Amino acid sequence: MTLANDKFTTEEQLANRYSNEINSFWQQGDFSTFNGVNNSRINYAAFPNHHADNAKCIVISSGRSEGYLKYKELIFDLFNQGYSIFLHDHRGQGISQRLLDNPHKGYVEDFQYYIDDLAFFIDNIVAKQCSAKPYLLAHSMGGAIAARYLQDFPERIQAAVLSSPMLGFNGGGMPDFIAKSLVKTSVQLNQWFDDTPWFFGGQKNFTQDSFKNNRLMHSQLRYQAFTRLYKETPEIQLGGVTAQWLATSLSALEKLFSNINKITTPTLVLQAGDEKIVNNQAQDDFCTQLHLLQPQSCPNGKPIHIAKAYHELFFESDKYRTQALTATLEWFAKHSKINPSQ
Repeated sequence: MTLANDKFTTEEQLANRYSNEINSFWQQGDFSTFNGVNNSRINYAAFPNHHADNAKCIVISSGRSEGYLKYKELIFDLFNQGYSIFLHDHRGQGISQRLLDNPHKGYVEDFQYYIDDLAFFIDNIVAKQCSAKPYLLAHSMGGAIAARYLQDFPERIQAAVLSSPMLGFNGGGMPDFIAKSLVKTSVQLNQWFDDTPWFFGGQKNFTQDSFKNNRLMHSQLRYQAFTRLYKETPEIQLGGVTAQWLATSLSALEKLFSNINKITTPTLVLQAGDEKIVNNQAQDDFCTQLHLLQPQSCPNGKPIHIAKAYHELFFESDKYRTQALTATLEWFAKHSKINPSQ
């Protein structure tokens, strides 16, 4: 199956489609909440596709600092490919309940809570509207959450795609053991001197980079839409990470790599060639190890490398975005249990 670019929204169509089709489409969504771990309010959006097979469902696990409001264009395009779409805002971000008095601090007490929230969402909301196991599409931090979810619940997902997954951090050249030591020391000092979680060194409240200085996407139009959304909707703004968030994320990644054998769901990794946010070497290592154990995952033992693309593959310029979307939908079609001939 090869999907032409006219299947997806283009940058040329973006402004007109947003003001007409996408905004109209958005009104048909189901928006609600559920109680996650420790009764934290988790907001979600569901777009059941009543014109298509209700076995074709995609769950999106978004990245750090994101929320479902950012995903309108992607949801619209996937819906128009015949899928029902479900996604929730992770605890402490988007319009889900913030966990600290300062809503700009990226914080989670335990990374496992992200996974448990996702499990509840799939079991209690998604599964009731889908007649077959859903597909899982995850980005950045959401990719780490998704990979850990696949370890804990290996039979729940039909196939998974991890886009620019946060499988390791970009330490700016600092050796891992030094970076981990700094995080551990920061958490310890925080616990000694303050009951309020601290930002990790250099992190701060929400700020918006100019397009020229951004390392998320090459598309100026999509970056302008992203910038406008966060400016007009201040409640979704999120700043840098706390030391606690980093510490529990590092622990989750150690657990992930120690138990790769537990991921039995067919899994594809999409890699941004000019990645500045997460660690591509960690993605390479993940695919090498996973493919040896599960040959149906990471074909040829490598991620799908999208040369010169930045981190946000689904918000990139058309030439990169189309590659990411095409690879995603081809992977889901290849692993469809609904119609093997797809």
